[in-house]
Amino acid sequence: MASYTLYHHSLGALCRRSKEDKDINMKLPKTTQGRVEAPKLRKLGTTALIICCLLISFFFFVVLRPSFDPSSILNLHTNITIQVLEENTSFVDERNFERNILSPPVEEQREDNFTSTNATLISWPLLREEKGSESMRINGSTNAEEENTKSKLEIAGVELESHVDVVERNQEAHDIVGGEVLPKSNILCDFSQRRSDTCVVEGDVRVLGRASTIILAGDLQLHTSPQDTWKVRPYARKWEQPIMEKIKELTLKGPIKPKESPKCVVNHDVPAIIFSTGGFLGNFFHDFTDVLIPLFITSRQYNGDVRFLVTNFNSRWIKKYQPLLLRLSRFPIINLDGEKSTHCFPKAHVGLISHKELSINSSISPNGYSMTEFRELLRTCYSLSRNSVSKGTRRPRLLIVFRKGSRTFMNKKEVILMARGLGYKVVLAGPEETHNLPRFARIVNSCDVMMGVHGAGLANMMFLPDNATLIQIVPWGRLGYACRHDFGNPAPDMGLRYLEYEIREEESSLIYQYPRDHPVFSDPLSIHKQGWNALWSIFLNQQNIKLDVRRFRGVLQEALKSLR
Repeated sequence: MASYTLYHHSLGALCRRSKEDKDINMKLPKTTQGRVEAPKLRKLGTTALIICCLLISFFFFVVLRPSFDPSSILNLHTNITIQVLEENTSFVDERNFERNILSPPVEEQREDNFTSTNATLISWPLLREEKGSESMRINGSTNAEEENTKSKLEIAGVELESHVDVVERNQEAHDIVGGEVLPKSNILCDFSQRRSDTCVVEGDVRVLGRASTIILAGDLQLHTSPQDTWKVRPYARKWEQPIMEKIKELTLKGPIKPKESPKCVVNHDVPAIIFSTGGFLGNFFHDFTDVLIPLFITSRQYNGDVRFLVTNFNSRWIKKYQPLLLRLSRFPIINLDGEKSTHCFPKAHVGLISHKELSINSSISPNGYSMTEFRELLRTCYSLSRNSVSKGTRRPRLLIVFRKGSRTFMNKKEVILMARGLGYKVVLAGPEETHNLPRFARIVNSCDVMMGVHGAGLANMMFLPDNATLIQIVPWGRLGYACRHDFGNPAPDMGLRYLEYEIREEESSLIYQYPRDHPVFSDPLSIHKQGWNALWSIFLNQQNIKLDVRRFRGVLQEALKSLR
């Protein structure tokens, strides 16, 4: 204010001085005025202009100095920390926004070259990273409180391979309001994977069990996509259309204003994982490849601090695998189908991450988990004492898995006698022995070699110690590829040796049902072309095995070599 008064006083004095000079000049003769006083007038004018400029500069420096805060300029530096803020609060910032990612990701990529410099921006949310550069949108504010509110923002970069097709709706910003951090809020769905569809919902997540609906509540300002509903069947076998139709479909909606969303009745402070226990469950192979291994991939990162919500609720299945489920979640499982109350979570996984049959791709799994960690978990759950096979310390144990119904051994006694003659201690296991899973897991773990005809029972190989050998007998019908896909390929991931024995037509019971010139023998692939039902009916459901023990003897001898 002092500088403002000084400026006006100086300007007034200058004007009065100019007026007095003008009056004096008017009293002089014209010749004298023009000849003598003109230089003085020009000098006075220049002096006045300089003084005015100095006074104006001094005025702006004194009055506006507080707004020139160096930190506000430094805060616009391009090296901004990419942070994930996990704290929760019930406050929702109205400046939220949405981003939609589609394959291939042209504009948005994660940049790993950012330096660790914390940045606090004042109401200037960064909207996007674009291939090493940063673009910024300034949201105008008419509210004085908003202008004085400092917001700590997160840039959630997402790197996607070209084949990934995802839709994302999210609130990227993490704002600090009243000393509290607002959680990230988004829906990220991946429908591009071959085995399963998955969605991750983060924020104010409200689960309506009986309505089979998951809602993301929040006042988000959507900018990129009008889509706000997704459909997911949470079972990891999505190419099996007939079975997928029996899996309950879940609807994801969001964002929906909190006032328009059902109120929370039960609040949880841990994430939720929602999956189905329908489908092929009850088949030992599918129990693991469709649910238990995908559930491990999805949940292990939370170290038990996660809640399981189950649709197509199968109480017998859950009871059977309770020891394993309790290792993955320390909370009781919620039957989603019969749940009337609205449950609220900070995060929810809808559907399970699945990579391949009976295995894990450690290069893309959370925290790099692999089948090694999964098998360690099984050993802990079922008290399995042997981690690996010890060479030459005892008589090798051979477990022969017998089937009941189709694909049985027609000459069981011959096979047993031949194996004993080679030095094996033979352990027999039929369907009855497998009913008590903890007990049977310990039997499998005690063996060095396991053999059987292609079928779900071979999935018990997961309980074998490291460096043990699996021998798969492939039925007639050009089934080698399918059999290797189910059990041969997963074996090395489990630390097991794999041997395969593909029978000849003379070893198949089909020779008693079809003539030798029938396509079953002359052109098995023509049966494949008739579809799965024809293939299953003839080669899997009608066929039994009579092993050529002399020919098969070489396979058992090969397995012995690794034990000596």
